[in-house]
Amino acid sequence: MSHSPRTLSRRFLLRGLGTAVALPLLDVMSPTRLLAATSDGGPPPLRMGFFYVPNGMHMPAWTPQKDGREFELTPTLQKLAENKDSISVLSGLTLDGARAHGDGGGDHARSVAAFLTGAHPRKTNGADIQNGVSVDQVAAQYVGDRTRFASLELGLEASSQAGNCDSGYSCAYASNMSWRGPTNPMAKETDPRALFDRLFAGQTVKETRRAKSEREKYRKSILDFVASDAKRLHAHLPIVDRRKLDEYLYSIRDVEKRLDGAEKLGLTEEGVPDYPRPSGVPQELSRPSGVPQELSRHSDLMMDMVALAYQTDSTRILSFMFTNAGSNRAYKEIGVNEGHHELSHHGKSEHKQAEIAKINSFHAERFNYLLSRLKLIREGDGSLLDHCMIVYGSGISDGDRHNHDDLPILLAGGGGGRIRAGQHVRYKNGTPLCNLYLWMMKQMGANADRFGDSSGVLQGLG
Repeated sequence: MSHSPRTLSRRFLLRGLGTAVALPLLDVMSPTRLLAATSDGGPPPLRMGFFYVPNGMHMPAWTPQKDGREFELTPTLQKLAENKDSISVLSGLTLDGARAHGDGGGDHARSVAAFLTGAHPRKTNGADIQNGVSVDQVAAQYVGDRTRFASLELGLEASSQAGNCDSGYSCAYASNMSWRGPTNPMAKETDPRALFDRLFAGQTVKETRRAKSEREKYRKSILDFVASDAKRLHAHLPIVDRRKLDEYLYSIRDVEKRLDGAEKLGLTEEGVPDYPRPSGVPQELSRPSGVPQELSRHSDLMMDMVALAYQTDSTRILSFMFTNAGSNRAYKEIGVNEGHHELSHHGKSEHKQAEIAKINSFHAERFNYLLSRLKLIREGDGSLLDHCMIVYGSGISDGDRHNHDDLPILLAGGGGGRIRAGQHVRYKNGTPLCNLYLWMMKQMGANADRFGDSSGVLQGLG
């Protein structure tokens, strides 16, 4: 090892055959804690994330009645109770690009296509798709070169780039919310094992394949390949950093074990998860192999990957779709046997609204799992969650009305001290959601005066 703890870089990797394990932020990487500052030191980096849930929300179970810091946790938000001080509920925000504007039906596809772009997508189910550039990709232009991955696009249902998914709208709109260019949707990674391999791959494809083959043959951990490097580093670290390194390596091994369990136990007899196939999506795209059959296990493993990606500064920007637009998945593991999309057209049925609320709570609980993981990871003078700004919500408010105003939007994290979390902020209904994105872009260093249909920088967050 050529690095000593007094000059350890944030870019330092534990290396082995086909394996490169990035380190979390250690105290010895901070110039304020060193006698000699490192060349790439400074405060912990700011991370940005976007998490999308489909089919709107049962709004009476979402929206707090009180504003400010004394807001009460509604039934859906109750799933986030342990992280109440790290969330801000933002009411009144609107996504005008998801409205019809003369194009008729297709609110679900538009709600996803417009969610991060603020644009109104061209109505087509052919190759002539046209959308805007998404906020995550704009931010990636400014900070993406500082990390191994400029951005990560993730989800629990695979993307498609063709087909008719919603009233004449292409499946490209319904299954992708990150857009690099007006005609370039970014496909999602849905397999937690594949994402794990991407995060810890070596420098060459040949080495990575060889290491993967050896791991599978001898049931080795990736940590076996970097054990010598890790042992040498551990011996020279101060005790606080030794503890951080131990906890981090333990978390990697824990995820590996659960991935192995998912691959052994989570598949159907046909070898693929028994997921319903959305209309217009080819069979091979909607049923990826190697993921757990239970949505909660699948989601939690992907959230573990998100935490590792942020912790190692492998990326600072990511997006995540729980399911694709208009998903009619049933949630049998929580006792909901009817399809989500069908339930969202509730017609004021008390039964259907109660079932929707259960699904909303399920998604919130899965998101809370991520927030709790991030909060447990110590970084700088706080937690990893303190250095994140993560949007959670939907581009539809009430699924029965298909309205795109007063959206269910939540902002999690402390934004590196920029966000006064733990409050409910009620904006004038019709305030562009893109105002929030413009504010976030500026925090990431993007020099922009407008984004989408923004009318200014969103106030009241700090």
